Amino acid sequence: MSNNQNTMLPKTGIVGLAENWKFDIVSGFIIFLIALPLCLGIAMASNAPPMAGIITGIVGGVICGFISGSHVTINGPAAGLIVIVLGAIADLGYEGALAVGVICGVLQIVLGILRAGKMTNFFPLSVVHGMLAGIGVIIMAKQIHVALGDYSAKGSMLDTIIAIPSSIVSMPFEVGIIGIICIFIMVIWPFIKIGLIKKIPAPLVAVMLAVFLGQVFGLTDNELLKPLLPANIMDGFASPDFAILGVAPGAALKWIVMYTFVASLESLLTASAVDKLDPWKRQSNMNKEFIGKGIANSIASLLGGLPMIAEVVRSAANVQNGARTIWSNFFHGLFLLICVAFFTKYLGMIPKAALAGILVVIGFRLAHPKEFLHAMHIGKEEFLFMAVTTAIVVLQDLLMGVFAGMIVAFIVNIARTGFVLSNLFIPSMEIQEDGDKTNVRFKSSLGFGNFISVRTQLDQIPAGKNVVLDFNDCRYVDHTVVERLSDFTLEYEQTGGSVNKVTTLRGTTNHPMSAWSK
Repeated sequence: MSNNQNTMLPKTGIVGLAENWKFDIVSGFIIFLIALPLCLGIAMASNAPPMAGIITGIVGGVICGFISGSHVTINGPAAGLIVIVLGAIADLGYEGALAVGVICGVLQIVLGILRAGKMTNFFPLSVVHGMLAGIGVIIMAKQIHVALGDYSAKGSMLDTIIAIPSSIVSMPFEVGIIGIICIFIMVIWPFIKIGLIKKIPAPLVAVMLAVFLGQVFGLTDNELLKPLLPANIMDGFASPDFAILGVAPGAALKWIVMYTFVASLESLLTASAVDKLDPWKRQSNMNKEFIGKGIANSIASLLGGLPMIAEVVRSAANVQNGARTIWSNFFHGLFLLICVAFFTKYLGMIPKAALAGILVVIGFRLAHPKEFLHAMHIGKEEFLFMAVTTAIVVLQDLLMGVFAGMIVAFIVNIARTGFVLSNLFIPSMEIQEDGDKTNVRFKSSLGFGNFISVRTQLDQIPAGKNVVLDFNDCRYVDHTVVERLSDFTLEYEQTGGSVNKVTTLRGTTNHPMSAWSK
Protein backbone atom coordinates (compact mmCIF):
# COMPACT_ATOMS: atom_id res chain seq x y z
CA MET A 1 0.00 0.00 0.00
CA SER A 2 1.41 3.42 -0.91
CA ASN A 3 2.00 6.22 1.58
CA ASN A 4 -0.91 8.08 -0.02
CA GLN A 5 -3.20 5.15 0.65
CA ASN A 6 -1.92 4.94 4.20
CA THR A 7 -3.07 8.54 4.82
CA MET A 8 -6.60 7.68 3.67
CA LEU A 9 -7.51 5.85 6.86
CA PRO A 10 -11.05 4.54 7.29
CA LYS A 11 -13.09 6.90 9.46
CA THR A 12 -14.48 5.72 12.79
CA GLY A 13 -17.72 6.38 14.66
CA ILE A 14 -21.02 6.95 12.86
CA VAL A 15 -19.23 8.40 9.85
CA GLY A 16 -17.15 5.24 9.62
CA LEU A 17 -20.30 3.13 9.82
CA ALA A 18 -21.90 5.07 6.97
CA GLU A 19 -18.81 4.67 4.80
CA ASN A 20 -17.75 1.12 5.62
CA TRP A 21 -20.85 -0.82 6.72
CA LYS A 22 -20.94 -2.90 3.52
CA PHE A 23 -17.48 -4.27 4.31
CA ASP A 24 -17.83 -4.52 8.08
CA ILE A 25 -21.24 -6.20 8.19
CA VAL A 26 -20.12 -8.95 5.79
CA SER A 27 -16.96 -9.63 7.79
CA GLY A 28 -18.92 -9.40 11.06
CA PHE A 29 -21.38 -12.03 9.86
CA ILE A 30 -18.58 -14.40 8.79
CA ILE A 31 -16.82 -13.93 12.15
CA PHE A 32 -20.14 -14.60 13.92
CA LEU A 33 -20.33 -17.96 12.11
CA ILE A 34 -16.81 -18.77 13.30
CA ALA A 35 -17.35 -17.44 16.83
CA LEU A 36 -20.69 -19.12 17.62
CA PRO A 37 -19.42 -22.71 17.95
CA LEU A 38 -16.20 -21.50 19.58
CA CYS A 39 -18.06 -19.48 22.24
CA LEU A 40 -20.15 -22.54 23.08
CA GLY A 41 -17.24 -24.98 22.96
CA ILE A 42 -14.86 -22.86 25.03
CA ALA A 43 -17.52 -22.39 27.72
CA MET A 44 -18.27 -26.12 27.78
CA ALA A 45 -14.57 -27.00 27.99
CA SER A 46 -14.21 -24.49 30.85
CA ASN A 47 -16.98 -26.30 32.78
CA ALA A 48 -19.08 -23.13 32.54
CA PRO A 49 -22.64 -22.85 31.13
CA PRO A 50 -22.53 -22.53 27.31
CA MET A 51 -24.37 -19.20 27.62
CA ALA A 52 -21.31 -17.81 29.42
CA GLY A 53 -19.32 -17.96 26.20
CA ILE A 54 -22.12 -16.30 24.22
CA ILE A 55 -22.42 -13.50 26.80
CA THR A 56 -18.71 -12.79 26.47
CA GLY A 57 -18.89 -12.77 22.68
CA ILE A 58 -21.82 -10.31 22.79
CA VAL A 59 -20.16 -7.96 25.29
CA GLY A 60 -16.83 -8.24 23.48
CA GLY A 61 -18.49 -7.21 20.22
CA VAL A 62 -21.28 -4.81 21.12
CA ILE A 63 -19.43 -2.95 23.90
CA CYS A 64 -15.70 -3.63 23.91
CA GLY A 65 -14.91 -2.60 20.34
CA PHE A 66 -15.82 1.02 21.01
CA ILE A 67 -13.68 1.40 24.13
CA SER A 68 -10.61 -0.66 23.20
CA GLY A 69 -7.45 0.68 21.60
CA SER A 70 -7.36 -1.55 18.52
CA HIS A 71 -9.02 -1.18 15.13
CA VAL A 72 -10.00 -4.55 13.64
CA THR A 73 -9.51 -7.09 16.43
CA ILE A 74 -12.36 -9.41 17.47
CA ASN A 75 -13.02 -9.79 21.18
CA GLY A 76 -14.44 -12.84 22.89
CA PRO A 77 -13.66 -16.01 24.85
CA ALA A 78 -10.49 -17.82 23.81
CA ALA A 79 -9.09 -21.34 24.03
CA GLY A 80 -6.00 -19.95 25.75
CA LEU A 81 -8.09 -19.11 28.83
CA ILE A 82 -9.84 -22.49 29.16
CA VAL A 83 -7.27 -23.88 31.59
CA ILE A 84 -7.53 -20.83 33.83
CA VAL A 85 -11.33 -20.68 33.93
CA LEU A 86 -11.55 -24.43 34.46
CA GLY A 87 -9.18 -24.23 37.44
CA ALA A 88 -10.91 -21.20 38.93
CA ILE A 89 -14.32 -22.86 38.73
CA ALA A 90 -12.92 -26.04 40.30
CA ASP A 91 -11.47 -24.06 43.24
CA LEU A 92 -14.05 -21.31 43.69
CA GLY A 93 -17.21 -22.43 41.90
CA TYR A 94 -18.74 -20.73 38.87
CA GLU A 95 -19.99 -17.65 40.74
CA GLY A 96 -16.65 -17.35 42.55
CA ALA A 97 -14.84 -17.46 39.20
CA LEU A 98 -17.11 -14.64 38.00
CA ALA A 99 -15.97 -12.55 40.98
CA VAL A 100 -12.37 -13.20 39.95
CA GLY A 101 -13.26 -12.03 36.43
CA VAL A 102 -14.67 -8.74 37.75
CA ILE A 103 -11.53 -8.06 39.78
CA CYS A 104 -9.35 -9.00 36.81
CA GLY A 105 -11.20 -6.39 34.77
CA VAL A 106 -10.67 -3.73 37.42
CA LEU A 107 -6.95 -4.55 37.55
CA GLN A 108 -6.72 -4.26 33.77
CA ILE A 109 -8.28 -0.80 33.98
CA VAL A 110 -5.70 0.19 36.61
CA LEU A 111 -2.87 -1.19 34.46
CA GLY A 112 -4.11 0.85 31.52
CA ILE A 113 -4.25 4.02 33.62
CA LEU A 114 -0.69 3.28 34.81
CA ARG A 115 0.33 2.94 31.13
CA ALA A 116 1.47 -0.66 31.54
CA GLY A 117 0.86 -1.50 27.87
CA LYS A 118 4.57 -2.03 27.32
CA MET A 119 4.77 -4.82 29.91
CA THR A 120 4.44 -7.42 27.14
CA ASN A 121 7.96 -6.42 26.07
CA PHE A 122 9.30 -8.01 29.25
CA PHE A 123 8.36 -11.62 28.51
CA PRO A 124 10.62 -13.79 26.31
CA LEU A 125 8.72 -14.69 23.15
CA SER A 126 9.67 -18.36 23.36
CA VAL A 127 8.31 -18.55 26.91
CA VAL A 128 5.01 -17.03 25.71
CA HIS A 129 4.84 -19.56 22.86
CA GLY A 130 5.67 -22.33 25.34
CA MET A 131 2.83 -21.21 27.60
CA LEU A 132 0.37 -21.30 24.70
CA ALA A 133 1.70 -24.70 23.57
CA GLY A 134 1.22 -26.07 27.08
CA ILE A 135 -2.36 -24.78 27.12
CA GLY A 136 -2.87 -26.42 23.72
CA VAL A 137 -1.68 -29.81 25.02
CA ILE A 138 -4.04 -29.57 28.00
CA ILE A 139 -7.00 -28.68 25.75
CA MET A 140 -6.26 -31.60 23.43
CA ALA A 141 -5.83 -34.07 26.26
CA LYS A 142 -9.07 -33.09 27.97
CA GLN A 143 -11.28 -32.58 24.92
CA ILE A 144 -10.32 -35.77 23.05
CA HIS A 145 -12.22 -37.73 25.72
CA VAL A 146 -15.38 -35.64 25.23
CA ALA A 147 -15.04 -35.91 21.44
CA LEU A 148 -15.05 -39.70 21.89
CA GLY A 149 -18.11 -39.65 24.14
CA ASP A 150 -16.38 -40.00 27.52
CA TYR A 151 -17.56 -37.17 29.80
CA SER A 152 -16.00 -38.42 33.06
CA ALA A 153 -13.14 -36.50 34.75
CA LYS A 154 -9.70 -38.16 34.62
CA GLY A 155 -7.84 -36.64 37.56
CA SER A 156 -4.38 -35.17 36.98
CA MET A 157 -3.18 -34.12 33.54
CA LEU A 158 -0.89 -37.16 33.40
CA ASP A 159 -3.86 -39.42 34.22
CA THR A 160 -5.89 -37.65 31.50
CA ILE A 161 -3.22 -38.31 28.87
CA ILE A 162 -2.71 -41.93 29.93
CA ALA A 163 -6.49 -42.55 29.74
CA ILE A 164 -6.77 -41.58 26.04
CA PRO A 165 -6.36 -45.17 24.71
CA SER A 166 -9.08 -46.34 27.08
CA SER A 167 -11.50 -43.71 25.75
CA ILE A 168 -10.70 -44.74 22.18
CA VAL A 169 -11.40 -48.41 22.89
CA SER A 170 -14.65 -47.81 24.79
CA MET A 171 -16.12 -44.95 22.74
CA PRO A 172 -19.85 -45.11 21.83
CA PHE A 173 -19.84 -45.43 18.03
CA GLU A 174 -22.42 -42.73 17.21
CA VAL A 175 -20.90 -40.07 19.45
CA GLY A 176 -17.32 -41.01 18.64
CA ILE A 177 -17.87 -40.89 14.89
CA ILE A 178 -19.32 -37.36 15.20
CA GLY A 179 -16.29 -36.18 17.18
CA ILE A 180 -13.86 -37.80 14.73
CA ILE A 181 -15.66 -36.34 11.69
CA CYS A 182 -15.53 -32.86 13.23
CA ILE A 183 -11.80 -33.22 13.86
CA PHE A 184 -11.34 -34.37 10.26
CA ILE A 185 -13.31 -31.40 8.88
CA MET A 186 -11.32 -28.92 10.96
CA VAL A 187 -8.08 -30.40 9.64
CA ILE A 188 -8.91 -30.67 5.92
CA TRP A 189 -11.18 -27.65 5.38
CA PRO A 190 -8.37 -25.04 5.22
CA PHE A 191 -6.89 -26.96 2.26
CA ILE A 192 -10.10 -26.68 0.18
CA LYS A 193 -9.70 -23.92 -2.40
CA ILE A 194 -12.97 -24.30 -4.35
CA GLY A 195 -14.80 -21.01 -5.00
CA LEU A 196 -17.23 -19.94 -2.28
CA ILE A 197 -16.84 -23.23 -0.40
CA LYS A 198 -13.50 -22.07 1.01
CA LYS A 199 -15.28 -19.01 2.46
CA ILE A 200 -17.49 -21.17 4.72
CA PRO A 201 -15.88 -21.41 8.19
CA ALA A 202 -14.72 -24.90 9.12
CA PRO A 203 -16.29 -24.80 12.63
CA LEU A 204 -19.67 -24.00 11.08
CA VAL A 205 -19.41 -26.90 8.63
CA ALA A 206 -18.43 -29.25 11.45
CA VAL A 207 -21.30 -28.17 13.69
CA MET A 208 -23.95 -28.32 10.93
CA LEU A 209 -22.92 -31.82 9.90
CA ALA A 210 -22.78 -32.88 13.56
CA VAL A 211 -26.32 -31.60 14.16
CA PHE A 212 -27.55 -33.59 11.15
CA LEU A 213 -25.77 -36.77 12.28
CA GLY A 214 -26.96 -36.25 15.85
CA GLN A 215 -30.57 -36.28 14.64
CA VAL A 216 -29.96 -39.31 12.40
CA PHE A 217 -28.31 -41.25 15.23
CA GLY A 218 -30.93 -40.16 17.77
CA LEU A 219 -28.45 -38.86 20.36
CA THR A 220 -29.81 -38.43 23.87
CA ASP A 221 -30.16 -35.05 25.54
CA ASN A 222 -27.12 -35.87 27.70
CA GLU A 223 -25.04 -36.03 24.52
CA LEU A 224 -26.33 -32.65 23.27
CA LEU A 225 -26.08 -29.06 24.52
CA LYS A 226 -29.83 -28.92 25.15
CA PRO A 227 -29.78 -29.56 28.95
CA LEU A 228 -27.06 -26.92 29.38
CA LEU A 229 -28.91 -24.07 27.65
CA PRO A 230 -31.60 -21.95 29.34
CA ALA A 231 -35.14 -22.03 28.02
CA ASN A 232 -35.21 -18.23 28.28
CA ILE A 233 -32.28 -15.95 27.48
CA MET A 234 -32.73 -14.08 30.78
CA ASP A 235 -32.18 -17.33 32.67
CA GLY A 236 -28.66 -17.51 31.22
CA PHE A 237 -27.31 -14.66 33.32
CA ALA A 238 -25.51 -15.23 36.63
CA SER A 239 -24.07 -13.01 39.38
CA PRO A 240 -20.58 -13.09 40.93
CA ASP A 241 -20.14 -14.40 44.47
CA PHE A 242 -17.63 -12.04 46.07
CA ALA A 243 -18.02 -13.77 49.45
CA ILE A 244 -15.93 -16.71 48.22
CA LEU A 245 -12.92 -14.39 48.02
CA GLY A 246 -12.92 -14.16 51.81
CA VAL A 247 -13.51 -17.90 52.24
CA ALA A 248 -10.62 -18.96 49.98
CA PRO A 249 -8.35 -15.90 49.66
CA GLY A 250 -5.28 -17.90 48.61
CA ALA A 251 -7.01 -19.63 45.71
CA ALA A 252 -8.75 -16.41 44.73
CA LEU A 253 -5.47 -14.49 44.62
CA LYS A 254 -3.86 -17.19 42.50
CA TRP A 255 -6.61 -17.08 39.88
CA ILE A 256 -6.82 -13.28 39.91
CA VAL A 257 -3.11 -13.15 39.04
CA MET A 258 -3.45 -15.82 36.36
CA TYR A 259 -6.59 -14.27 34.82
CA THR A 260 -4.99 -10.82 34.68
CA PHE A 261 -1.61 -12.05 33.42
CA VAL A 262 -2.75 -14.37 30.64
CA ALA A 263 -5.80 -12.37 29.48
CA SER A 264 -3.75 -9.16 29.31
CA LEU A 265 -0.72 -10.74 27.66
CA GLU A 266 -2.75 -12.54 24.98
CA SER A 267 -4.83 -9.45 24.20
CA LEU A 268 -1.82 -7.17 23.77
CA LEU A 269 0.12 -9.71 21.72
CA THR A 270 -2.92 -10.22 19.48
CA ALA A 271 -3.41 -6.48 19.01
CA SER A 272 0.27 -6.16 18.06
CA ALA A 273 0.05 -9.09 15.61
CA VAL A 274 -3.13 -7.80 13.97
CA ASP A 275 -1.57 -4.34 13.54
CA LYS A 276 0.90 -6.01 11.17
CA LEU A 277 -1.98 -7.53 9.16
CA ASP A 278 -3.96 -4.29 8.96
CA PRO A 279 -3.76 -2.96 5.36
CA TRP A 280 -3.58 0.59 6.75
CA LYS A 281 -0.88 -0.35 9.31
CA ARG A 282 -2.76 1.41 12.12
CA GLN A 283 -1.15 1.07 15.53
CA SER A 284 -3.15 -0.01 18.56
CA ASN A 285 -3.09 2.07 21.71
CA MET A 286 -2.02 -0.63 24.18
CA ASN A 287 -2.90 1.34 27.30
CA LYS A 288 -6.39 2.03 25.95
CA GLU A 289 -6.56 -1.67 25.01
CA PHE A 290 -5.92 -2.50 28.69
CA ILE A 291 -8.69 -0.16 29.83
CA GLY A 292 -11.18 -1.33 27.20
CA LYS A 293 -10.64 -5.01 27.97
CA GLY A 294 -10.86 -4.26 31.68
CA ILE A 295 -14.24 -2.54 31.39
CA ALA A 296 -15.60 -5.26 29.10
CA ASN A 297 -14.26 -8.09 31.29
CA SER A 298 -15.90 -6.59 34.37
CA ILE A 299 -19.24 -6.20 32.56
CA ALA A 300 -19.10 -9.71 31.09
CA SER A 301 -18.29 -11.26 34.48
CA LEU A 302 -21.05 -9.27 36.21
CA LEU A 303 -23.50 -10.76 33.67
CA GLY A 304 -22.20 -14.34 34.01
CA GLY A 305 -19.72 -14.44 31.11
CA LEU A 306 -16.21 -15.79 30.63
CA PRO A 307 -13.10 -13.59 30.54
CA MET A 308 -12.30 -12.21 27.10
CA ILE A 309 -9.30 -11.31 25.03
CA ALA A 310 -8.62 -9.98 21.55
CA GLU A 311 -8.61 -13.38 19.84
CA VAL A 312 -5.97 -13.82 17.14
CA VAL A 313 -7.62 -16.35 14.78
CA ARG A 314 -10.94 -14.50 14.61
CA SER A 315 -9.11 -11.16 14.30
CA ALA A 316 -6.95 -12.42 11.44
CA ALA A 317 -10.06 -13.78 9.69
CA ASN A 318 -11.70 -10.39 10.22
CA VAL A 319 -8.90 -8.66 8.31
CA GLN A 320 -8.89 -11.33 5.60
CA ASN A 321 -12.62 -10.86 5.05
CA GLY A 322 -12.26 -7.15 4.38
CA ALA A 323 -13.13 -5.54 7.73
CA ARG A 324 -12.21 -1.86 7.92
CA THR A 325 -13.27 -0.61 11.35
CA ILE A 326 -14.41 -1.67 14.82
CA TRP A 327 -17.95 -1.96 13.45
CA SER A 328 -17.19 -5.48 12.21
CA ASN A 329 -16.58 -6.48 15.86
CA PHE A 330 -19.90 -4.83 16.78
CA PHE A 331 -21.80 -6.69 14.05
CA HIS A 332 -20.29 -10.04 15.12
CA GLY A 333 -21.56 -9.41 18.67
CA LEU A 334 -24.96 -8.26 17.41
CA PHE A 335 -25.43 -11.42 15.33
CA LEU A 336 -24.54 -13.51 18.41
CA LEU A 337 -27.21 -11.65 20.40
CA ILE A 338 -29.86 -12.22 17.70
CA CYS A 339 -28.94 -15.90 17.47
CA VAL A 340 -29.19 -16.62 21.18
CA ALA A 341 -32.38 -14.53 21.50
CA PHE A 342 -34.30 -16.31 18.76
CA PHE A 343 -32.57 -19.61 17.93
CA THR A 344 -31.56 -21.15 21.28
CA LYS A 345 -33.66 -24.22 20.45
CA TYR A 346 -31.40 -25.05 17.52
CA LEU A 347 -28.21 -24.47 19.53
CA GLY A 348 -29.41 -27.19 21.89
CA MET A 349 -29.23 -29.70 19.03
CA ILE A 350 -25.42 -29.39 18.81
CA PRO A 351 -23.61 -32.54 20.08
CA LYS A 352 -21.03 -31.98 22.80
CA ALA A 353 -18.64 -34.20 20.85
CA ALA A 354 -18.72 -31.76 17.92
CA LEU A 355 -17.56 -28.80 19.99
CA ALA A 356 -14.92 -30.95 21.67
CA GLY A 357 -13.64 -32.11 18.27
CA ILE A 358 -13.28 -28.50 17.14
CA LEU A 359 -11.33 -27.66 20.31
CA VAL A 360 -9.02 -30.65 19.87
CA VAL A 361 -7.82 -29.17 16.59
CA ILE A 362 -7.54 -25.66 18.07
CA GLY A 363 -5.46 -27.12 20.91
CA PHE A 364 -3.25 -28.90 18.38
CA ARG A 365 -2.68 -25.65 16.51
CA LEU A 366 -1.55 -23.96 19.72
CA ALA A 367 0.93 -26.80 20.35
CA HIS A 368 1.77 -27.56 16.71
CA PRO A 369 5.17 -29.24 16.26
CA LYS A 370 6.11 -26.54 13.74
CA GLU A 371 6.14 -24.04 16.62
CA PHE A 372 8.87 -26.04 18.33
CA LEU A 373 10.75 -26.44 15.04
CA HIS A 374 10.51 -22.69 14.54
CA ALA A 375 12.02 -22.14 17.99
CA MET A 376 14.83 -24.60 17.17
CA HIS A 377 15.60 -22.75 13.92
CA ILE A 378 15.90 -19.50 15.85
CA GLY A 379 18.26 -21.06 18.37
CA LYS A 380 18.69 -24.02 20.68
CA GLU A 381 18.23 -21.81 23.72
CA GLU A 382 14.84 -20.62 22.41
CA PHE A 383 13.76 -24.24 21.98
CA LEU A 384 14.90 -24.90 25.56
CA PHE A 385 12.86 -21.98 26.94
CA MET A 386 9.78 -23.13 25.04
CA ALA A 387 10.15 -26.82 25.94
CA VAL A 388 10.68 -26.14 29.66
CA THR A 389 7.70 -23.80 29.80
CA THR A 390 5.43 -26.23 27.95
CA ALA A 391 6.42 -29.21 30.10
CA ILE A 392 5.87 -27.42 33.43
CA VAL A 393 2.57 -25.87 32.27
CA VAL A 394 1.25 -29.33 31.32
CA LEU A 395 2.57 -31.30 34.28
CA GLN A 396 2.45 -28.70 37.04
CA ASP A 397 0.85 -25.29 36.67
CA LEU A 398 0.57 -22.42 34.19
CA LEU A 399 2.23 -19.75 36.32
CA MET A 400 4.92 -22.20 37.44
CA GLY A 401 5.59 -23.00 33.78
CA VAL A 402 6.03 -19.35 32.82
CA PHE A 403 8.17 -18.75 35.92
CA ALA A 404 10.38 -21.76 35.13
CA GLY A 405 10.81 -20.70 31.51
CA MET A 406 11.81 -17.18 32.51
CA ILE A 407 14.29 -18.44 35.12
CA VAL A 408 16.00 -20.60 32.49
CA ALA A 409 16.00 -17.64 30.07
CA PHE A 410 17.55 -15.36 32.70
CA ILE A 411 20.26 -17.92 33.46
CA VAL A 412 21.13 -18.32 29.77
CA ASN A 413 21.19 -14.55 29.22
CA ILE A 414 23.43 -14.01 32.26
CA ALA A 415 25.83 -16.67 31.01
CA ARG A 416 25.82 -15.18 27.51
CA THR A 417 26.73 -11.71 28.81
CA GLY A 418 29.58 -12.87 31.01
CA PHE A 419 27.53 -12.69 34.21
CA VAL A 420 27.08 -8.89 34.12
CA LEU A 421 24.14 -8.73 36.53
CA SER A 422 23.88 -4.93 36.46
CA ASN A 423 22.80 -5.09 32.82
CA LEU A 424 20.04 -7.64 33.41
CA PHE A 425 17.25 -5.08 33.90
CA ILE A 426 18.94 -1.75 33.10
CA PRO A 427 20.27 -1.27 29.55
CA SER A 428 23.47 0.61 28.81
CA MET A 429 22.61 3.01 25.98
CA GLU A 430 23.24 6.55 24.79
CA ILE A 431 21.04 8.67 22.51
CA GLN A 432 22.55 11.63 20.67
CA GLU A 433 20.71 14.04 18.38
CA ASP A 434 22.55 15.30 15.27
CA GLY A 435 20.18 17.40 13.18
CA ASP A 436 17.69 15.08 11.52
CA LYS A 437 19.79 12.11 12.60
CA THR A 438 19.48 10.28 15.94
CA ASN A 439 22.30 7.97 17.01
CA VAL A 440 21.43 5.26 19.53
CA ARG A 441 24.49 3.47 20.88
CA PHE A 442 24.09 0.27 22.86
CA LYS A 443 26.72 -1.23 25.16
CA SER A 444 27.13 -4.51 27.09
CA SER A 445 24.05 -6.61 26.20
CA LEU A 446 20.37 -6.39 25.39
CA GLY A 447 17.92 -8.96 26.73
CA PHE A 448 14.21 -9.30 27.37
CA GLY A 449 14.78 -8.16 30.96
CA ASN A 450 15.97 -4.68 30.01
CA PHE A 451 14.00 -4.10 26.81
CA ILE A 452 11.11 -2.22 28.46
CA SER A 453 13.54 0.59 29.28
CA VAL A 454 15.04 0.39 25.77
CA ARG A 455 11.62 0.70 24.11
CA THR A 456 10.58 3.54 26.43
CA GLN A 457 13.63 5.57 25.39
CA LEU A 458 13.21 4.72 21.70
CA ASP A 459 9.58 5.86 21.81
CA GLN A 460 10.74 9.30 22.95
CA ILE A 461 12.60 9.89 19.66
CA PRO A 462 10.65 12.45 17.60
CA ALA A 463 8.89 11.17 14.49
CA GLY A 464 10.52 11.44 11.07
CA LYS A 465 14.15 11.13 12.16
CA ASN A 466 16.90 9.03 10.59
CA VAL A 467 17.60 6.66 13.49
CA VAL A 468 20.86 4.70 13.64
CA LEU A 469 20.97 1.77 16.11
CA ASP A 470 24.63 1.04 16.82
CA PHE A 471 25.35 -2.39 18.39
CA ASN A 472 29.13 -2.47 17.86
CA ASP A 473 29.84 -2.24 21.60
CA CYS A 474 27.34 -5.00 22.47
CA ARG A 475 28.29 -8.50 23.55
CA TYR A 476 24.89 -10.10 23.01
CA VAL A 477 21.35 -9.28 21.82
CA ASP A 478 18.75 -11.94 22.53
CA HIS A 479 16.04 -13.17 20.13
CA THR A 480 13.20 -11.33 21.87
CA VAL A 481 15.01 -8.00 21.51
CA VAL A 482 15.90 -8.70 17.85
CA GLU A 483 12.23 -9.32 17.06
CA ARG A 484 10.98 -6.42 19.17
CA LEU A 485 13.44 -4.05 17.45
CA SER A 486 12.13 -5.29 14.12
CA ASP A 487 8.62 -4.31 15.28
CA PHE A 488 9.92 -0.89 16.36
CA THR A 489 11.50 -0.39 12.94
CA LEU A 490 8.22 -1.11 11.13
CA GLU A 491 6.26 1.15 13.46
CA TYR A 492 8.75 4.02 13.36
CA GLU A 493 9.03 3.98 9.58
CA GLN A 494 5.26 4.52 9.46
CA THR A 495 6.00 8.02 10.86
CA GLY A 496 8.10 8.85 7.82
CA GLY A 497 11.43 8.22 9.50
CA SER A 498 14.02 5.51 8.91
CA VAL A 499 15.86 3.02 11.09
CA ASN A 500 19.28 1.57 10.25
CA LYS A 501 21.19 -1.00 12.28
CA VAL A 502 24.98 -0.98 12.55
CA THR A 503 26.58 -4.07 14.02
CA THR A 504 29.51 -6.45 13.86
CA LEU A 505 27.55 -9.06 15.79
CA ARG A 506 26.47 -12.24 14.05
CA GLY A 507 23.30 -14.26 14.31
CA THR A 508 23.65 -17.40 16.40
CA THR A 509 21.81 -19.27 13.61
CA ASN A 510 20.86 -18.49 10.01
CA HIS A 511 17.36 -17.42 11.06
CA PRO A 512 16.85 -13.66 10.56
CA MET A 513 15.38 -13.31 14.06
CA SER A 514 18.05 -15.31 15.90
CA ALA A 515 20.02 -13.80 18.78
CA TRP A 516 23.20 -11.85 17.96
CA SER A 517 26.55 -12.43 19.62
CA LYS A 518 30.25 -11.73 19.03
